[in-house]
Amino acid sequence: MNGKLQAVLALLLISAALTQSGPVARMGTELRCQCIATHSKFIPPKAIQDVRLTQSGPHCKNVEVIATLKDGREVCLEPTAPWVQLIIKAILAKAQLNSDSPL
Repeated sequence: MNGKLQAVLALLLISAALTQSGPVARMGTELRCQCIATHSKFIPPKAIQDVRLTQSGPHCKNVEVIATLKDGREVCLEPTAPWVQLIIKAILAKAQLNSDSPL
């Protein structure tokens, strides 16, 4: 993974920590993968409330994409599914725009 992508993912995780300290705090204390299985079937964007990206590291060898649905359920998404990749690109593009804007 290149340095720029790692920086964007780090900014995204920091942003998530500031907006939702509960779930992110849980991730920081768990030293294992959060996703046992992944979901690749399309989920309409209207049903998704939030998406978290966790890059691979010492806690887990997999990149994890966890969607929180509007009904409160959390679903692990398959990162290689084309529709999930589109969501990831949109999140990264938004994070990049936010990091480029002057404070």
